[in-house]
Amino acid sequence: MGLEELLSAEGVIPNLKARCKRDALSALAEKASELTGIPVSEICPRLLEREQLGSTGVGNGVAIPHGKIKGLGSLVGVLARLETPIDFDAVDDQPVDLLFLLLAPENATAAHLKALAKVSRLLRDEEARAALRGADTADALFAIAVDLARPHAA
Repeated sequence: MGLEELLSAEGVIPNLKARCKRDALSALAEKASELTGIPVSEICPRLLEREQLGSTGVGNGVAIPHGKIKGLGSLVGVLARLETPIDFDAVDDQPVDLLFLLLAPENATAAHLKALAKVSRLLRDEEARAALRGADTADALFAIAVDLARPHAA
């Protein structure tokens, strides 16, 4: 599975304005709703419930909010770079400025875990994070994410 199967250029927000975690999750849910046709009222509560289990702020300024959504046909990703970093209760207590929302169909457990691993690998890479932080358009963020997530021949 390539990142381009989860993420489209339309699913990228280059300069998201959010004052707090709830604002950021709400904006991601709105974009996901546009992409999927699933109402925000069904997406946002899943994300907030997941955050109550433990923050999806994985460190190094990155958060990977995720959830399973009833009625969703396939995995969907939304990539956002925040205009200003926000507190996300991340494991390293650092503010977050890169978010990758991953939504999966209710019964897609294995695919969901594979996709989470792929996104996590990409965003764990220091060069990938730096490149994403340096991009200023949705198209550039999309191209960087998809290219850097591809397995490269050694």
